[in-house]
Amino acid sequence: LAATAAPKFLNLQKEAREATLKGLKGAMESASSLIYSKSVINGIENTAAATGVGVSVANSTVTTHFGYPTANATGIPVALDLSTGDWKGAKSGSGSDYVFYPDTTSGNTVSAGCNVTYTAPTASGSRPTIKVVNSSC
Repeated sequence: LAATAAPKFLNLQKEAREATLKGLKGAMESASSLIYSKSVINGIENTAAATGVGVSVANSTVTTHFGYPTANATGIPVALDLSTGDWKGAKSGSGSDYVFYPDTTSGNTVSAGCNVTYTAPTASGSRPTIKVVNSSC
């Protein structure tokens, strides 16, 4: 019984991790759209990231770049307000991305094959890019 149940169980775990990543992507899309709406109201939707450029949300300030959350610790993570017990986030090596990955007990490091990457827009009128990587969840 274990020989047939174990592979099925392991496959369900992988599917659950992938679904969780896709859920986070949806939350990121919603949060970034809401921040953009507040940026339009404040008249900063065409303003590049700079000191003091942001919108207030639930007693916090989300820094913005062309109206959307920035890809750093004061941008998209603040907009999402994720549980730090479930998710970790880190600026990527390139500097233009912020990577979210599930908090695991095996070192809490970014997995190249199991994460969601947020890239801030590059110009006024463009949208952020949000990408799910689930090749090795």
